[in-house]
Amino acid sequence: MNETVLRDGLLVTTRAMAASGLNRGTAGNASVRCRDGFLITPSGRPYEDCHRDDMALVAMDGSWRGPFAPSSEWRIHRDILAAHPEAGAVLHAHSPFATALACHRRDIPAFHYMIARFGGNDIRCAPYATFGTQALSDGALAALEGRCACLLANHGMLVVGADLRRTLALAIEFETLCEHYWRACQMGTPSILSDAEMAEVIIRFKTYGKPQPTSAPAPDANAHDGPA
Repeated sequence: MNETVLRDGLLVTTRAMAASGLNRGTAGNASVRCRDGFLITPSGRPYEDCHRDDMALVAMDGSWRGPFAPSSEWRIHRDILAAHPEAGAVLHAHSPFATALACHRRDIPAFHYMIARFGGNDIRCAPYATFGTQALSDGALAALEGRCACLLANHGMLVVGADLRRTLALAIEFETLCEHYWRACQMGTPSILSDAEMAEVIIRFKTYGKPQPTSAPAPDANAHDGPA
């Protein structure tokens, strides 16, 4: 895709993160894969003040070009995109409910079948490490194994998707799910779906939202093949 289009898309996404309540101020960051590496939001810049040309272009060796330094979390974005060739975008946010759970260093169990939307029977919380470090990136990669979202302990959320639009949508779904879990926990320990129940949901999610071939309607059991 044209780099200018990707820059515009990244700017729109970051502003939508704030509008949807995922971020406030300069918290969080987002990236999108491009021909020469990836574009990522600049460090410490309010998104409403950014221009598309402020997005930093980072090569996979960590070198970068742009008027501002890339987000301090560029290593996480680089390592995820390198480890997941199917991924086109990465989003990190300090959203309220995901961050509250992350501060308790909790995995999110299968309290709701929508957990399967993110790839498995649970959503993991990566261990704490200082922001911007390789240790944080390594922990995030392990937490994302077989998943498209995770929590970062005492930090926030991380979501991976095919493109910016779908990654933003996943992040909003994830924050909603975190809110559901937080609220459910206020009433005690939620009931957890079994592995067998989740396995059935995971199978169904493999075709969720994807084009399906048109099939003929099932025959009516009471219908006759010909005249009586």
